[in-house]
Amino acid sequence: MRERHPGAELHELPALGLPVGQLADVLAPSLFGEHRLVVVTGVHEAAGALADALTGYAKEPDPDLTLVVVHNGGKRNEALLKAFTAAGAAVDECPKISSTGDRIAFVRSEVRAAGGRITPDAAAALVEAIGADLRQLSSAASQLTSDFGGTIDADAVARFHRGQAEVTGFTVAERVLVGDRRGALEMLRWASQRGVAHVLIADAIADGVRTAARVTSVRSSNPGELARTLKMPPWKVKKAQSQARGWSIEGLQLAIGVAADLNADVKGAAASAEYALERAVRRIVAIRASTGRGRG
Repeated sequence: MRERHPGAELHELPALGLPVGQLADVLAPSLFGEHRLVVVTGVHEAAGALADALTGYAKEPDPDLTLVVVHNGGKRNEALLKAFTAAGAAVDECPKISSTGDRIAFVRSEVRAAGGRITPDAAAALVEAIGADLRQLSSAASQLTSDFGGTIDADAVARFHRGQAEVTGFTVAERVLVGDRRGALEMLRWASQRGVAHVLIADAIADGVRTAARVTSVRSSNPGELARTLKMPPWKVKKAQSQARGWSIEGLQLAIGVAADLNADVKGAAASAEYALERAVRRIVAIRASTGRGRG
């Protein structure tokens, strides 16, 4: 779905305790005609009214919306799954991976799919470091392959994991400013998982964009002269100069607008601060790609 609709709006909702009204809001037709992806997890725990609402939607689905329901197995709310299947929904069986050996095999498979190889001790070390969360394991396998390529050994896993422990909002901002969408989203997820406050990440992105804009707006490339003019430390000027490469003034102005919207979103304007951050990251990287210097 992401390949067909890269700008689709994502809503991920846990079924347990989900009000029917909130579900109705996200399933309602979009005023702007944009495609949406709605994921309802844990529907085996859905209350009767919510299960009825989902079953009713399956009878008249919106062509501009992709609805995914996740059921963890068992008999509870099994009728809901049967209703979706009868309505023509695609079914993806996801057998539970419960043993350490299965998780190691999963990691090795993900690394192969990304074009790399991982040694048995490295795969075991990654599983030991991250645990049973398959999304995190898949994400780490992909990032390791991107960072190290070829064969991934235990030392690479150790260096990678130490690096993730040091992720901050500024790490995310750095990846955003250089146009590394995949790396920025990876760092954003690591930062969220480690409890970095959404507001701090948004502030770091805004600071990075504003600083790049200030450095670019002054007609000088001398770090010392820029530092004096902008009253900034020389190290920050050099860093901003590096991050501003590939940006145009127009692009940075648009990015500043996105960062301002993000600031309001993470402080309560958006229903999901995490989604607002991911959307802002994608928008800023896209602005750089479409308006940057040397494009076309």
